[in-house]
Amino acid sequence: MSAFDKYLHAVIVRAMNEAREDGSATIDAHHLLLSLAADQGSTAQQVLASAGLDRTAVREALDREFEHSLSLIGVSAATYGLPRPSHASQEPKMGASAKLALDRSFASARKKDLRSAHLLLGVLQARIGTVPRALALAGIDQAELADRTRRMLTGPDR
Repeated sequence: MSAFDKYLHAVIVRAMNEAREDGSATIDAHHLLLSLAADQGSTAQQVLASAGLDRTAVREALDREFEHSLSLIGVSAATYGLPRPSHASQEPKMGASAKLALDRSFASARKKDLRSAHLLLGVLQARIGTVPRALALAGIDQAELADRTRRMLTGPDR
């Protein structure tokens, strides 16, 4: 198993734990984003941190996105006091948005050249979904963040 394979496994395990905490039956792209933000010292974490996105900030952005989505259909989370999600009884499976993010990541470089920033780029290239909505609500320019990630991958110190 290569170093990147071990890294990818660790990212997916953290994302699986995030999905369990959410009570989700699937691991989605936003769980991958939370996992990458929590990976201290990685290039992906450094890029996110440079935009003010540590794991806590990503979680807050996702919570705002959830509340905003509810408000669009006339539901106020504060008014209804929604219960905390129950933990999923089964191990979460890989969801469509996470699969697409990983596919985009793997398409961006040869396997031997893959790094954490490739995973982040795969997540950031989504045009629709929870991640783009959460980033927009947090005031993060997703395109600029993706460009910053690309520069980290192609810069002289890559």
